[in-house]
Amino acid sequence: VPLEAGMSQPLDMDQLFSAPATQYLLPTLGETPPGDPPDPKKCSPREYLEFYIFPVLLPGLAALLQEAEKEKCFEGKRNKFIASDFLTEWLYNKNPKRKDESFTELFSIPFVKDWLKDHHRPPIPLSLLISEEEASLLIQSFWRGYRVRCDSEIQELRQWQKKLREERHINKVVKEFWTKQEAKGKGIKLWGF
Repeated sequence: VPLEAGMSQPLDMDQLFSAPATQYLLPTLGETPPGDPPDPKKCSPREYLEFYIFPVLLPGLAALLQEAEKEKCFEGKRNKFIASDFLTEWLYNKNPKRKDESFTELFSIPFVKDWLKDHHRPPIPLSLLISEEEASLLIQSFWRGYRVRCDSEIQELRQWQKKLREERHINKVVKEFWTKQEAKGKGIKLWGF
């Protein structure tokens, strides 16, 4: 349907806002509205949301907020918590069709595995994976190493090692060594494999 065809009739604002405000209240967390659920193929979008989507999604969003608070997402700008991953895992495991099955981690869910085969994720930055204490130790050890490498005696030793590597063609010797090792290993069976 072309966009112009859908926009040909102007919106009736009185009809849009004529319903009382209480009509638009969301159901209580996890509750379905009173009455029999309508036929999902014939009901209005609003009824479908109220009877089939919100009773499942709202508890998931509440759990998402609790987990985000536990992961301290509201304290800083960056964190490793991925809300869509949590919600996907939560909804998959809370599915009534899977009631008697054990908990499944996100990356073990079949459709997630299939998706990730074609859409690889970038790795999470190290700054989000380690604690502040671990980060401070890494920075301190790097700084100590840098200060040691700046020492004139260490600089002299490094220059000597570089010259020795170039004179003796160390890279070539190492490459030949590993080529020989790989050739030996191809004829050997290890541990019955």
